[in-house]
Amino acid sequence: MIETAGKNNLLDIQLEKTSSLLKIMQAKETSMKEECIILHTMIKGLQQTVQYQHNLKGENEQLKRNVDFMKEKLKSNEQEYKNNIAKLISEMKIKEEEHKTEMSKLYQDMQRKVELNEEKHKELMARKEVEISELNAKLRTQEKEKQNEILRLHLEFDTKLARAQTKSKSYPDTTILPQSIYRRKLQHLQEEKSKEIASLQNTIRDLEQRLAACKDNRLTRRRF
Repeated sequence: MIETAGKNNLLDIQLEKTSSLLKIMQAKETSMKEECIILHTMIKGLQQTVQYQHNLKGENEQLKRNVDFMKEKLKSNEQEYKNNIAKLISEMKIKEEEHKTEMSKLYQDMQRKVELNEEKHKELMARKEVEISELNAKLRTQEKEKQNEILRLHLEFDTKLARAQTKSKSYPDTTILPQSIYRRKLQHLQEEKSKEIASLQNTIRDLEQRLAACKDNRLTRRRF
């Protein structure tokens, strides 16, 4: 974007210089027109003088030569003005074409960059969606494993509790300690599994938020 701004500034400076040159030429045109008016007035005056002093042949011839000289000078000035205006118009057209070409190139470059960024965002969102899908599958698997493990421990606990209760018929106070140990082990396992599932859920939530932010940014760029 800095390079683009620099090029635009350079083109603006060149157009400003061309505009300044046009103003100078217009000022010259005004000056030449005023000079032409003066020359026309002088010619008219000289012609009147020639007509008035026609009996003075020598002076009359000189006045005629002066009139001819001024006419030639007027023609020369008019032609020079026309040539300068034509040259200036040609230069302005060339600058305008160069500016159009440069702006078209800059637009194409920016369009390619936007399209490239669009592709990158699409790939990123696709990867994030796959990652979220995999994590969801992993979460479901872990939840299933957790339920199976809890069920297995319950069965194991019930089996050992039944054995302990069978033995406790001879030793009534021996069942309290094993029951407490099994309950603590079961509770600890449930807490660990819950932490793992919560961590996975947080990861999935974070990825979904990032994916939504990427989509929002993409829509914002499209609007502009």
